[in-house]
Amino acid sequence: MAKIGLVGGLGPESTVDYYQSIINGYQEKHGNNKVLPHLVINSINMYKVFAFIDEHNTQGLIDYLTKAVNELEAAGAELAAISANTPHIVFEQVNQQTRLPMISIVEETVQAVRQYHLNSVGLIGTCFTMENDFFKKPFRNAGINVIVPTENEQALIHEKTVEELENGIVNEDTKEVSLNIINRMENEDRIEGLILGCTEHPMLIKPADTSLPQFNTTAIHVSTLVERLD
Repeated sequence: MAKIGLVGGLGPESTVDYYQSIINGYQEKHGNNKVLPHLVINSINMYKVFAFIDEHNTQGLIDYLTKAVNELEAAGAELAAISANTPHIVFEQVNQQTRLPMISIVEETVQAVRQYHLNSVGLIGTCFTMENDFFKKPFRNAGINVIVPTENEQALIHEKTVEELENGIVNEDTKEVSLNIINRMENEDRIEGLILGCTEHPMLIKPADTSLPQFNTTAIHVSTLVERLD
């Protein structure tokens, strides 16, 4: 059995979701609720990650995440994943500096969206995910346009993500505001699908909330990890 290592804590709520979803997926795969996969979780500090990005300290972030992945290898992991979207801003650099095979949440999401043959998708996440190019570039290379909310909308989504969702708080007012933004993007920007580009966003936005195809990056990432388990 492959031993999966997760860099977690980014934030804690989504790490719990990863852990439970991998177990559920593994048991479903084997048709047996009495089997468990071999997992190692290295829970690091998401606020350090945010600080590195805010300070434009790219090398500090690379070093911090590389150390976390190397610690998973030392614990016996044979495959690694970072259980969040934002830290993938330096995924390629970390991947180059570590020996463990790593599964990218961004690349797996690209493959999932391609199956729907969409031309344009909306992306919501932290401001780091929405502002930077690391998520958009692989989609452009696949011929898919990624549209993000307006600057003011991005600031609001980021604030609610960090202050509420990262702490396990689901606020109905926040949900209403978020859905209004998504509806505007559908009507004005003509998005054909929606990427929930923060691993906490599925706590707030559910498939039944919009008519758009939704791409839950956590579920997509977990599905690939489960496939790699024996």
